Amino acid sequence: MNLVLILQLIVAIGLLNVWLLRSKKSTDYRGKSASNLKEEFLAYGLPVWFFYLIGTLKIGAALALVAGIWMPELLPFASGLVMALMVGALLMHIKVKDPAKKSLPAVLMLIMSGGIFFLV
Repeated sequence: MNLVLILQLIVAIGLLNVWLLRSKKSTDYRGKSASNLKEEFLAYGLPVWFFYLIGTLKIGAALALVAGIWMPELLPFASGLVMALMVGALLMHIKVKDPAKKSLPAVLMLIMSGGIFFLV
C-alpha cells in the first residue's frame, strides 16, 4: 500500500465519518459551543443552506477520493477541493476565536489532502 492510497483512505473515511455518522454528535472540536455540525455552522454565522452545500461537497470529495483508487485522474480535483474546504474551516475557527485545538482536525485534513495533491 503506498502513501497516497493511505492518505486517500484516511481523508475519505474521516470526512464520511464526520458528515454521515457523527454530524449529530458533540465533539471537542466543534466550533464555539456547538453540540452538532449544523449548530456549528450557525455558530459561524452561516446560513443553513451553506451547511448542506458544504456537506455535499465534502461527501462528494470523499467519494471521489475512494473512486480515485480506480480512477487516479480524480485525485487532484478531490484533494484540491478538500484543501479549499479545510482552509475555509480554519478561517471559520479563526473568525469565532476558537482555541487552536478545535482547528486540529482541519489542519490534519489539509496536510493530508495536500500530500495527496502534491504526490499524484
